Amino acid sequence: MSNNPLLQPWNTPYGLPPFANVRAEQFEPAFQLALSEHRAELDAIAASTDAPTFDNTLVAFDRSGRLLARLETLFYNLTASETSPELQTVQRELAAPLAAHNNAVYMHAGLFARVDALYQQRESLGLTPQQLRLLERVHLDFVRAGAKLQGAAQTRYAQIMERLAELTTQFAQNVLADETGYRLVLRGEEELAGLPDFVRAASKQAAAERGVTDGHVITLSRSHIVPFLTFSERRDLREQAWKAWVSRGEHAGEHDNRAVAQEILTLRNEQARLHGHACYADYALADTMAGTRDAVNDLLQRVWVPAKAAAQLEREALEACVLSRGESLTLEAWDWRHYSEKVRQARYELDEAQIKPYFPLTRMVEAVFDVAGQLFGLRFVAKPEIKAYHPDVQVYEVQGADGQLRGVFLHDNFARPTKRSGAWMSAFRWQSRIDGEVLPIIVNNNNFAKGAPGEPTLLSFDDARTLFHEFGHGLHGLLSQVDHERLSGTQVLRDFVELPSQLFEHWLSEPEVLKKHARHYQTGEVIPQVLVDRLKAAELFNQGYETVRYTASALVDMAAHSLTDAQGPDITAFEAQVLQDAGLPPAIGLNHRLAHFQHLFSGSSYAAGYYVYLWAEVLDADGYDAFVEAGSPFDAKVAQRLLECIYSSGNSREPRAAFRAFRGRDAKVEPMLKGRGLLPVTA
Repeated sequence: MSNNPLLQPWNTPYGLPPFANVRAEQFEPAFQLALSEHRAELDAIAASTDAPTFDNTLVAFDRSGRLLARLETLFYNLTASETSPELQTVQRELAAPLAAHNNAVYMHAGLFARVDALYQQRESLGLTPQQLRLLERVHLDFVRAGAKLQGAAQTRYAQIMERLAELTTQFAQNVLADETGYRLVLRGEEELAGLPDFVRAASKQAAAERGVTDGHVITLSRSHIVPFLTFSERRDLREQAWKAWVSRGEHAGEHDNRAVAQEILTLRNEQARLHGHACYADYALADTMAGTRDAVNDLLQRVWVPAKAAAQLEREALEACVLSRGESLTLEAWDWRHYSEKVRQARYELDEAQIKPYFPLTRMVEAVFDVAGQLFGLRFVAKPEIKAYHPDVQVYEVQGADGQLRGVFLHDNFARPTKRSGAWMSAFRWQSRIDGEVLPIIVNNNNFAKGAPGEPTLLSFDDARTLFHEFGHGLHGLLSQVDHERLSGTQVLRDFVELPSQLFEHWLSEPEVLKKHARHYQTGEVIPQVLVDRLKAAELFNQGYETVRYTASALVDMAAHSLTDAQGPDITAFEAQVLQDAGLPPAIGLNHRLAHFQHLFSGSSYAAGYYVYLWAEVLDADGYDAFVEAGSPFDAKVAQRLLECIYSSGNSREPRAAFRAFRGRDAKVEPMLKGRGLLPVTA
């Protein structure tokens, strides 16, 4: 143990993990010690003969398990961002023991008795609002984790949670295996037909990284597959790529997720029934802003119906484009992006190959830093001498307006075979100050296609929006100013967590941000106003398609987690039936099919919760209108309210109250509908 760097003091810059010294085999013994230490800390709290107080119970509980938390944040960040066969083996082996420990924490009868005693007398304890919030949240965490269950029910609940941990780990690893195992090799000009230079450069780089010397490679990374489906003139290859993309996790063999997802749904339903709920969705939504299935389904239907109508008009435009080109085909899912790009070019004179040179990754990173500086006074200082877990990761010191250190930011922007797909924010350390100021260490992960050596990475406008989105999450972590780690940063209700990220996206489209940062990577020329105008005019283009794809996934999620049957369904047949009943328009598809829907099955944070992006969009569209009404996207007073009420408050305030404090009222749905072009046209 004395030679295990995971257990030694991390005397590194900013207390970062000692990445260079970490090995997969070090985690298991380190976790064993950390788990034992945490259990001893909890036993000591429970065994106290002193009457429970906020300090000797809640604060002590918040302090406990710091070594374990340090290990977990490192371990889970590595398994997501820079995994290996060795790490995956450890991850599978530790899934059940770590879940068992979590059960032991929240089913600790002596500990819960003290927490419950405080909760019952909470109104008479003279607690500050933040202390009361911590007590209420911790008590709810215990209850939702089975603390009130008795005897056989509690034993069975623990078994369910351990098995779910194994299954969700397996699900994620299966998806990664399918993604990393696929490559579409393009050889010769015939197979590259239609691909612009930026797609060719990215696919050539992907080929080089995979040892393919005589061709280009399209992977299942979104930053590869979407441009290929958009520009490739080879319909047969588009079909091949599309089918590979949408069938991840659905191939017979060791990486088949169909039975895995079915068992997860079965166990979640049993979990919900043990809590007295009819289905998992009822259990999950009980601790959200939405609260009920009716509220979620009402919001989804308010979008679903007009989105389908908009998509039908879009389809008619695509079919007209096909006819105008003298082609004869029935529009399929692998055709939609291809022909919609042609319609977009014709209708708005917008060409992705013309736009991307103005959005090099380096300048867009400067843009997010600049916006954060103007709004919140932050300054990001590059620290190239500090090496993280992969050479691609950039490390920054984050300073406040007063020049004082506020945290550390890691930017991990590129796709690679050792990294899961998608984009996300995480933390290596959360902010807190109960034992002195503990500064956050926040990481953003994206999966952009890396440019060739010596060439810049060029982003699409959607890629740039993703960069801004994840950075909004990052700011939520970096700007946190709370006492207790359990209330810090993005550890908020799931349908509130997307507000800071989606809100931050709005600044990308602001003319003054584009004029300052959207510059041609070769000439430095500012993006022409005519291109800005065209981007603005095209904002609502294809929104029917995009909204249908998102909402279809949210509807399938809600349907799957609203089942009351004891046995989970055949997910492929179930998904098809839900989409048929909902009237999914042909040739559109959905964002995530169940067999690779990691939001739902790689952990449970978004299970019965994929709707949250739409819920948060109601908040962010209305919230951004505060800046519009003030007359400036950088209005100082509005920015200060935004900082105090949303970005810095973590989970220290009830979400509706936090939004109301920022906006002065509850959110209205109309700005979201208007933003998606889904409000009915009135005379």
